[in-house]
Amino acid sequence: MFELKKVKEIVLATLITDSYCLGSHWIYDEKQLKNLNIDWNELNNACSVWHKGKIAGEFTHYGDHTYWLYEFIKQNDTFDEKEYAKYWLKKMDSYNGYIDSSSRNSIEKLKEGLVEGSSSSDFSIVGRIPSLLFVSKDKNEFFSNVEKFTKLTHNSYESLAASSFFAKLLIKVLEGEDISNAITSLKESSPKDIQKYIKSAFSSINDDTFETIRQNGPACDTKESFPSVLHLLLKYKSLKELLINNAKAGGDSSARGMVASMIFVAKNGINSLPISWSKIKVII
Repeated sequence: MFELKKVKEIVLATLITDSYCLGSHWIYDEKQLKNLNIDWNELNNACSVWHKGKIAGEFTHYGDHTYWLYEFIKQNDTFDEKEYAKYWLKKMDSYNGYIDSSSRNSIEKLKEGLVEGSSSSDFSIVGRIPSLLFVSKDKNEFFSNVEKFTKLTHNSYESLAASSFFAKLLIKVLEGEDISNAITSLKESSPKDIQKYIKSAFSSINDDTFETIRQNGPACDTKESFPSVLHLLLKYKSLKELLINNAKAGGDSSARGMVASMIFVAKNGINSLPISWSKIKVII
């Protein structure tokens, strides 16, 4: 059902976005953000202690996890959550990147053979879902795979609702709908909290992105990132401009950026990203 070339572009865009965000990811102090030794037009070494030693072209742990899913699907041409859990656990055994709480609190549960991990409500899981399009014969199977994948490490209402919403939005955009219209069309059928995020995003279109993200909250939780991603998608017509302004706001810039780029590229393609940003450490 889904065009292979387009899906590859979307996955690649999320990885490039994560690599671009590495420089300022998890920097929260506003003064520090505005004085970082960063070239916002290029990939940069990590400035945060959480990613100490990571260099330009590498990923945050979000990008690493995203690539693992792509790698698993490429090797197996299917998605089985139990088999992926085994694969993920093997990767985690030798992983020397940052291990966040969602991963740390999922490991023991998955080792027991469960397919429901931590109750993390972090937003980052949403940006990892595009690879599931490769092995979903239709949108309903995609939605089912997204739910199974999300539960492995982010088994909370917030993360599941966010993954479901953006999976539906992704499909609508792939089917040719305008991003703004697609967001609006999903509003009525969405839970009250998501309706609130949508209303907030439309009202912030003309507002400063730095201030909007700081007001929504720049941290990892879904309730902070969700409305900011919608703001970015509704405000910007240039993916490069979107990602630069997102990264300058700091905090969990990668989680926000990956989801925004996933939707943007589904509609507009990947060509608007600078060639130099594609110098990441993996091949898609």
